[in-house]
Amino acid sequence: MKKLIFISLLVASSSFAQESMDQPTLPLPKISYLDSLKNTFVNHSTSNCIDERWMAELANVELSEDMFSDISSLNIDSEVSYDLSSELLKKRLKKLDAKSPFNIEYNPALENTIKSFLKNRTKAFERLMALSEYYFPMFEEHLAKYNIPMELKYLAIVESALNPKAKSRVGASGLWQFMYPTGKQYNLEVNSYVDERHDPLKATEAACQYLSNLYEIFGDWSMVLASYNAGPGNVSKAIRRSGGSQNYWNIRKNLPRETANYVPAFLATLYIYEYKKEHGILPKKATMTYFETDTIMVKKQMSFKHISELLDISEEQIEFLNPIYKLKVIPFEEDKPHFLRLPKNKMGLFVSNEEKVYAYLDHLETFKEKPIFVAKAESESYNDHSSSQKKLQYHTIKSGESLGKIAQKYNISVSNLKSWNNIKGNNIIAGKKLKIYSDKKVIAKTESKSNNDGTYTVKSGDSLYSIAKQFPGISAEDIKKWNDISSDNIQPGMKLKING
Repeated sequence: MKKLIFISLLVASSSFAQESMDQPTLPLPKISYLDSLKNTFVNHSTSNCIDERWMAELANVELSEDMFSDISSLNIDSEVSYDLSSELLKKRLKKLDAKSPFNIEYNPALENTIKSFLKNRTKAFERLMALSEYYFPMFEEHLAKYNIPMELKYLAIVESALNPKAKSRVGASGLWQFMYPTGKQYNLEVNSYVDERHDPLKATEAACQYLSNLYEIFGDWSMVLASYNAGPGNVSKAIRRSGGSQNYWNIRKNLPRETANYVPAFLATLYIYEYKKEHGILPKKATMTYFETDTIMVKKQMSFKHISELLDISEEQIEFLNPIYKLKVIPFEEDKPHFLRLPKNKMGLFVSNEEKVYAYLDHLETFKEKPIFVAKAESESYNDHSSSQKKLQYHTIKSGESLGKIAQKYNISVSNLKSWNNIKGNNIIAGKKLKIYSDKKVIAKTESKSNNDGTYTVKSGDSLYSIAKQFPGISAEDIKKWNDISSDNIQPGMKLKING
């Protein structure tokens, strides 16, 4: 029996081996230059950095729009029906007041604001509490640096609902809602590429400086909040119109409507965060915090698209982490550093392969169309050839060449090329010789580093870009076209046609 089983297995394995041999060998799929490069990355990982649902929540504009609407339109002097007794609220506010530098005292308008938020916005606050986990550690670090009450971290919730790209109807922008002039006053740059009001770190630093300066003026944090929203001038007018009162609730009727609701909205937010358990509010959880990201100074202009391709991170995530860049491009300036923010695992990937990242960006530069440089002397017509300092050369037109390509090859203008050779239109004939007045020497095929038959044998370490550089006027794309190559992959020993 055992012998029979053994023979059966032997026959089966022989059949399997025969079938395997009969199967055609499939060609390996071609990979792009980008994929080939990424295969050499140190510690390469394609894992997602931020959960997609969490990403959508971080960039959601709905919460900020609702907050703007509440502050501008809510009638907080109108009684709100909600199961929270005034006596219990007074006790809780008194506890908050005892441990806070803010003047947190009961007021019917504050009660109405708290009840309105609890009645209509508990789900929104659950979401805001998750966003808070992302931003608050960074806020607290800056507030401590300037010796500002920690409660002011809630100000960013009232200002923007923690949306770094939030914009108000009057043009204020960012987490801390800076107007353009105030942002410039606190060194937040705004230009065609950059709006630093959208940068969480820089805007938080500016907000702390601004709040510190306002406190030096008013000496009361409720007045600081009012002046942050309405401007110190409007608050000073309200104080004068109220007979010099320094209590926010006494000057409130003389403030703009939005500011009249602003401080109650801040205090209501503070109350809800402190008493969330008592009201059954279950905060959502953040999947990462701001401190789980890091920055690196860029050494070359780069787009979000190219960063995404290289590091396997979505453009949406890059845009969220770098909201400062208006055109999805990080500019490069010699005298002003610009930074890229990434999740720490992706930052490690970038830093470990930094030279390869910049090499890839250089590679992409070869595909951009370059302007034809025309020297000043060449812009004049060479009617008197004997007086020209340029050397006379002759170029034999090759099949597929155009006047533009020939002019680029010799760093001359098309108009001069046509003038020297009495060419009226743009048509030229292969085989005809053209007069060229140029100091630039173009290597003929027989003089080049390639074989004399117009081909180039690929050596180890060669790339299409490095080969093209050996032949003036020829691009990597030209070589691909002449050799019917669709990707950037070449192997040592390959023979490439060089038609330059």
